[in-house]
Amino acid sequence: MQLADFDFSYPEEQIAQFPLKERDQSKLLIVDRKKEDFSLCDFYDIHHFFEEGDVLVVNNTQVMKARFFGKTNTGGSAEIFLLSEVSEDTWKCLVKTSKKNNIGNIIRIADDCVGEVVAFHEEVPILHFFYAGEWSSILEKYGHIPLPPYIKRQDSKEDTKAYQTIFAHKEGAVAAPTAGLHFTNRVLTLLENKGVHVVPVTLHVGYGTFQPVRCEKIEDHHMHSERFELSLPSAIHINKAKRVIAIGTTSVRVLESSWIRGEVRPGEGSTDLFIYPGFQFKVTQGMVTNFHQPRSTLLMLVSAFGGVEKIKKAYHYAISHNCRLFSYGDCMLIL
Repeated sequence: MQLADFDFSYPEEQIAQFPLKERDQSKLLIVDRKKEDFSLCDFYDIHHFFEEGDVLVVNNTQVMKARFFGKTNTGGSAEIFLLSEVSEDTWKCLVKTSKKNNIGNIIRIADDCVGEVVAFHEEVPILHFFYAGEWSSILEKYGHIPLPPYIKRQDSKEDTKAYQTIFAHKEGAVAAPTAGLHFTNRVLTLLENKGVHVVPVTLHVGYGTFQPVRCEKIEDHHMHSERFELSLPSAIHINKAKRVIAIGTTSVRVLESSWIRGEVRPGEGSTDLFIYPGFQFKVTQGMVTNFHQPRSTLLMLVSAFGGVEKIKKAYHYAISHNCRLFSYGDCMLIL
């Protein structure tokens, strides 16, 4: 398929710049793959679409304060976005400066923290950090919540909590698994009262999830790998489920990466699984997902599950009904 097949236009003003005060008051678009029509309701009412024995699979990764601001050797402004840890104190990073990055360049974040460009991997800079004290303290003192670039503002104290799901438990992501942002404890209580099991998996969202697709033929795109984990208790629940409903594309990738010889197997490792139309889903039977940017691997995965034409119509319906878009926006349930 061609990259242009996953393009669409949208009003800029519908990009959600702030989270809702009440997470579960977002809009939920219901997409039934067997029906032509769509419907909207409040996310709070999602429990009406679940049954006893369903298993809800959530990503429990926690977002790091992965963005730093600093100065280059020459005094220019610099922005560092941590992507993945290569070794102790050494990270693959996106680095934004006014001049070309070269090996040996120093970026000063604070008096007690600097980063040095020590290598490149596929044109992505590798930085080694020198600092005083504990790395966790450096992240807390100088790190910023890595809001996506389409949110046109600086992060705030409110984002520290708002950009984490209530499932967040294992730190390591550089972006939120945004489908999980809509869940609240009261929604979980309603689901659990119906006999729905909520089980965690982990995928630390990294560069692979939001890496731009530059190939005109999408089959030529290669995903960067991301770390994941699926426990034995979670695998047992998933394999016994009446239906498996994944919360977000990251949970889908863990599930489908863990399918081995007829069942989901526990384990940990890394996955570069790229899901696009034509993929045969072995585990996922339903999905909650936000609205994603054009030409993204996230949209391709959702299109693979829901059907390309169905998802195009669903996005058109959502935009025409003033749904809020992207990370802090509304979402849909595909069944």
